[in-house]
Amino acid sequence: MSYVKPPDFVTAMVDAGETKAFMSTRDTLIRSFMAGAVLALAAAFAVTVTVQTGEPLLGAVLFPVGFCLLYLMGFDLLTGVFTLVPLAVLDKRRGVTVRLMLRNWGWVFVGNFAGAMTVAVLMAIIFTTGFSTSPDAVGQQIGTIGEARTVGYADAGAAGMLTLFVRGVLCNWMVSTGVVAAMMSTSVPGKVIAMWMPIMLFFYMGFEHSIVNMFLFPSGLLLGGDFSVGDYLLWNEIPTVVGNLVGGLTFVGLTLYTTHARTGPSRRVSPPEDEEPAAPTAGARTPVLAERRD
Repeated sequence: MSYVKPPDFVTAMVDAGETKAFMSTRDTLIRSFMAGAVLALAAAFAVTVTVQTGEPLLGAVLFPVGFCLLYLMGFDLLTGVFTLVPLAVLDKRRGVTVRLMLRNWGWVFVGNFAGAMTVAVLMAIIFTTGFSTSPDAVGQQIGTIGEARTVGYADAGAAGMLTLFVRGVLCNWMVSTGVVAAMMSTSVPGKVIAMWMPIMLFFYMGFEHSIVNMFLFPSGLLLGGDFSVGDYLLWNEIPTVVGNLVGGLTFVGLTLYTTHARTGPSRRVSPPEDEEPAAPTAGARTPVLAERRD
């Protein structure tokens, strides 16, 4: 069977966290750059589908293609390492320290942002025919997304900030579930199906994903969105990163690790060693040992 049981894939989660903590800076940057770029292309694809068909659900159904591709190729998202690397620290894997964990997070953030920003510039060229015309319908929609999810939150004040944070928490609850889901199967179809479901859910629900936003909001600024870099950082990216960290680590990493790798004591009561086995009840069948014949 291709299904991997929870105790086994939780061990794989900790192993993955350890591997990522020790990964070289070069490999970390390359893998995170490509992850940010592929996810950004998937976001552009989903927005294009939504605009051209008028059906947001179809865009959400198709968006996970990018997520599945990047994880099958072994690339890294910040939302994933938020969940996996701390488990190696908690498991006290040899040499894995908080400093290594923070180093990994920092380089993955840089790589994801560079990849998403690269795609944002390339797609802006397409949406504006090399910046020679006004943005097309898809470009205009991306600019609107940027305004609604920065200035829109700011207009609501503290309530807007709380809403933004909670959307970030819920987002990485689902995204990290997708990361873990890739470890639940040994077959490619099994991995893809398991990853597809939570990613489709987060995208359609409009939850806040820090790497997707690294594409959408810089794109919005390039395409004439009515918000500033400060609006983007304060009223989206920074709270979203914090929410993503809390959601992935709390609701996915720690819960799975606690109940499958560090399980509590069983409530099963064993009989004392000097206690005689209970006599069989009437009608109960007792095992019969076959007579050995030489």
